[in-house]
Amino acid sequence: MPELRLLSYNVRSLRDDTAALARVIRATEPDVVCLQEAPRFTGWRRRTAALGRATGLHLVAGGAPARGVAVLTTLRPVVERTADLPLPATPGLHRRAVALAVLRLGHARLAVASCHLGLAAAERRRHAALLTDLLPRTAHGAPLVLAGDLNEPPGGAARATLGRLLRDGWDQAPAGGRLTFPADAPDRAIDAVLAGPGVTVLRCGVPDPREGGPGAADLRAASDHLPVLAVLRVAAPPAGPPRARPAGTRRPVAD
Repeated sequence: MPELRLLSYNVRSLRDDTAALARVIRATEPDVVCLQEAPRFTGWRRRTAALGRATGLHLVAGGAPARGVAVLTTLRPVVERTADLPLPATPGLHRRAVALAVLRLGHARLAVASCHLGLAAAERRRHAALLTDLLPRTAHGAPLVLAGDLNEPPGGAARATLGRLLRDGWDQAPAGGRLTFPADAPDRAIDAVLAGPGVTVLRCGVPDPREGGPGAADLRAASDHLPVLAVLRVAAPPAGPPRARPAGTRRPVAD
């Protein structure tokens, strides 16, 4: 059963110290990064690619087409398919979407989705209910992980809805902190990694500088959110006849 390191990070449109941000990401050694508030306006591809070059990552899903959520990976996973999934708009509020990538590690498959739920509680509840139906269908049979800025603490209504499908990684295997916002004096746990059946969470939480994680100064300078790192074990499917290589299977490529 392969292990995978996944980092979820709201990067505030790269408006903070991007050198510190790159150091934080490199220090956590992720295979996959789910970004929220990734660049989405003019020059977004160039700015995302620059972050990728600084961290050894490649954009595989999302960005501007997904309203600023994105999935980046190293070259370790094979990317089977990707999707940018718009969510129903609420008049007067920022439009939301989900970026999803179905990845393969050896014989194991994993669907990784990056999301950023809204500030309005009613909209969060609607979108969470939609995601519990939409994500399994889009995962094409792969175990599922949803990572993102949920804009809601544990126990909130939207998180309870998502809990019907996915389990909070910190609840299963806490490692490091849970509070993620604001970065300089966190008092809210609004960012999370949620895992479905077939995914074992080995460790999950805000990386701790005292345990070899990113430096505290870099964590404060990189963004107004702290990242969440999850170490996951993905169950391989039962042995069977060789599967044909899916159409469109590809390695990620830099923009």
